[in-house]
Amino acid sequence: MNQPTEKALAGIAPQAARAARKGGELIAEFLVREKMPYVFGICGHGNIGLLDPLYEVRDKVRLISPRHEQTAGHMADGYFRVKHRPVATLTSTGPGSANLIMSLAVAQADSSAFLAITANVPTSQFNRGPFQELNRHNQADYPNVVRPVVKRSFQPTRVDMLPLFLRQALGTALSGRPGPVNLDVPFNLFQEEAAVELEAPAEAFGRRRSGASPEEVARTLDFLQAARRPVIFIGHGVTLSEAAKELTDFAGKYRIPVISSPNGMGCLDMRDRLSLGFIGRNGAYPANQAGRHTDLVLAIGARFDDRSASSWMPGYSWNFPAAKLVHVDVDHAEIGRNYVPDLGILADARTFLRQLLGEAASRRLASLDDWHAEIAGWRAEWEKYIRPNFEAHASPIRPERIVADCRAVLPDDAIISLDSGIHHNWFMQFWEARRPQTMLNTWGYSGMGFGPSSILGAKLAAPEQPCVSICGDGGFTMVSHVLCTAVEYDIPVVWVVWNNFAWAAIRDLQYAYFDGREHGTAFYQGPERKPYNPDFAAWARAAGVEGMTVTKSQDFKEALEHAVKLGKPCLIDVHVDADIRPPGTGAWALPPIAHKEPIFGARHVR
Repeated sequence: MNQPTEKALAGIAPQAARAARKGGELIAEFLVREKMPYVFGICGHGNIGLLDPLYEVRDKVRLISPRHEQTAGHMADGYFRVKHRPVATLTSTGPGSANLIMSLAVAQADSSAFLAITANVPTSQFNRGPFQELNRHNQADYPNVVRPVVKRSFQPTRVDMLPLFLRQALGTALSGRPGPVNLDVPFNLFQEEAAVELEAPAEAFGRRRSGASPEEVARTLDFLQAARRPVIFIGHGVTLSEAAKELTDFAGKYRIPVISSPNGMGCLDMRDRLSLGFIGRNGAYPANQAGRHTDLVLAIGARFDDRSASSWMPGYSWNFPAAKLVHVDVDHAEIGRNYVPDLGILADARTFLRQLLGEAASRRLASLDDWHAEIAGWRAEWEKYIRPNFEAHASPIRPERIVADCRAVLPDDAIISLDSGIHHNWFMQFWEARRPQTMLNTWGYSGMGFGPSSILGAKLAAPEQPCVSICGDGGFTMVSHVLCTAVEYDIPVVWVVWNNFAWAAIRDLQYAYFDGREHGTAFYQGPERKPYNPDFAAWARAAGVEGMTVTKSQDFKEALEHAVKLGKPCLIDVHVDADIRPPGTGAWALPPIAHKEPIFGARHVR
């Protein structure tokens, strides 16, 4: 075999020598280049090798250190839900990264993206059992811990692997159905060097938008033309696709009523007469009635979970297969997961709605006057039933009054976050979101602590918009350290603590299913079992946050107005009547316990 001659080799221009770079420097440069303005992180021995490179770029990437890793993840989650741009978290080896699991699970279930950078033990110590290594089944085994709650976990073991893994990690987080991604970095990689450069930037979120085929668009319009009682059911996919304008235009042009899951709320202004609200156990009555009686559901970016489908019992919220179903989603796995569609379409919500708008101009849909007359009757029944409670004053405060005053005080662009608990049920049922990306819910995984924590990330994403966390007393107590973070970093959010002295949502299930017996679901002190909670307002003041206690409904509106105008962190401890429950208009089953029938309106359609 001929070898190249010395003369031939001399004619090849040498590549410019690359400077050796530390792994930590590459990661910091990546965060800068991807325009991530924040890292929410907590120090540990495993990640100190990245803290110094972050110090060097502190004018471009701000390190914010909350007092718990769970809150760091929820902050990143909240930031993405508001801004639709990712940021990063940073946690250390072992327990620090384990504390991140819950916030990753919440983000994964609700399709929210962030880059979770975790540290691990040095590669030279893999499988030796060093401090905080998990090695029972595999060395440095955090990726197996985190796998169920992320889209993908990447664990580079050499510095020269970082450029590829960084690009792939962020690309995975932002492509298709978004979600959190883990980059697990052994300690030595932060300090070791390699002569490598970063790869091309990751593709921005929403850049690739799949569309339906012309045949699928035509068939959808065929279904709509044949329908006499159609509804559109939207979920988080419409919010993530930023398809509010297209949805509003399409629904308005053809007068099609819209039912929304909580994470889709605001894509159609919920004061619009076409908005029917939420559906399911604690849905609005007009939404459940429309779902029961519709002959066509056009579901876009929604997944028919148990709470929005009355546990899939026919006739309680939806009535498939009597009704036709067109199901549109970017995720193959959600199409047909719970209901087999008459037409399943793999497509981005905004692209699909634009396609419908383009083709529908040549189509004439049937008159929906009779359908709207039916809906108007259900709406009138519902308004007559609920209105007196929204106007009532009482001490302790009726839950409806809190919702009513939040509606009255907060401007159209205000962002609210909601935790898991009975307060969330009230806001699902009665909140009127006016814009997209303004109602942050822990929906799929329903983790406590999300609401009080994510509001901090939301405020950093939208500093000019009022940001209010309505959170339960139980959930707030789990992450009360958020007060410290708000003061340390001057994040002017408002917490409204829904204080009913109980894990009230679960206590109510005990009352309903176990003959009124209560055990372990309320907060008491002493042998007299006096209702107990800390003085949340005093707790806030001790942390440097303005704190107020409200026990009379006449005082709440003024307190909220003051808190919103204050321009600094503020907490309102609101004493709420624990014995008033949201009206059930759908159902929810916990097999094998027999479910409860709806308490308002028509029971169900056979």
